[in-house]
Amino acid sequence: MSNPSRLAIVPFVSVDNMMKLVLATGIERFLTELAAYIEDDFRRWEKFDKTPRVASHSHDGVIELMPTSDGQMYGFKYVNGHPKNARTGKQTVTAFGMLADVGSGYPMLLTEMTILTALRTAATSALAARLLARKDARTMAIIGNGAQAEFQAVAFKALLGIDRLRLFDIDRTASEKCAGNLAGMGLDVAICASGQEAVEGADIITTVTADKQYATILTDNMVGAGVHINAVGGDCPGKTELHRDILLRSAIFVEYPPQTRIEGEIQQLPADYRVTELWEVMTGAAPGRTSADEITLFDSVGFAIEDFSALRYVRDRLAETGLYDNLDLLADPDEPRDLFGMLLRAQADG
Repeated sequence: MSNPSRLAIVPFVSVDNMMKLVLATGIERFLTELAAYIEDDFRRWEKFDKTPRVASHSHDGVIELMPTSDGQMYGFKYVNGHPKNARTGKQTVTAFGMLADVGSGYPMLLTEMTILTALRTAATSALAARLLARKDARTMAIIGNGAQAEFQAVAFKALLGIDRLRLFDIDRTASEKCAGNLAGMGLDVAICASGQEAVEGADIITTVTADKQYATILTDNMVGAGVHINAVGGDCPGKTELHRDILLRSAIFVEYPPQTRIEGEIQQLPADYRVTELWEVMTGAAPGRTSADEITLFDSVGFAIEDFSALRYVRDRLAETGLYDNLDLLADPDEPRDLFGMLLRAQADG
């Protein structure tokens, strides 16, 4: 059987190569450059196909597909969310993704996206905060110190200059893990005994908990004037982190309202409640923060265009880094109409 043709080969970025790519680039540079790709795509928001993610819910979690296209390239991500996995030593979120050429339908990239999703989530959070938080913000509280926490911290340092971090998790070992991982990264880190203690003096509050339930991680009395809230944990129906009264006091910014109304904090509000889309702030079509005392809330659930941006960024780095494997993914017979003959030739060569 002849060797597969160039057209049949798809670059594949494994977990090992993704880690090498991030480390060779530098985590802060990677996050900064990724945020720039996300902003570029948000600025051309209207060019993209948009749909809420396709979700299959079960008692234990959710499995989702997140597709989009800008008319030139098509991207999708497979991702799950299973909070109970942590009890058996598994990741609560895993993912992989693909980028394809719209003109031919041929894949251009297949990659792990468990690590990449954590990076793009953090980059999007910090990008939103750069638009919405007070310019003098330097202290951030992170409530929920699981797999996403360190990425959030490093992204906010890289994009906003955050240098003081206050951590709280109901499992103190998670906070200790987070603090240990961030040692030597230029952050003054304090582990707090309660959520209330963590938010005291914080300019930015990030909530990034995992449990799939209506929860009140932040109560109304914990949020003072001028704070920016980065609500990352809500990502499915029936899962929230903020008391409803906080939403009523805040200027709310979202990625894609039809999806956020299903999965985000605003599932607690009427379907016609006024929110602002993040792309509108980026393009100047809508204001962001309007005063130093305003409470701003980024109700983030993650959206397919962010994954598309991440896929574009990784693909653009492959030629210079060589950190990929060639995957023989596509059947490519010498005669396109003779797929059956390709099987027969393989049998003869076998």
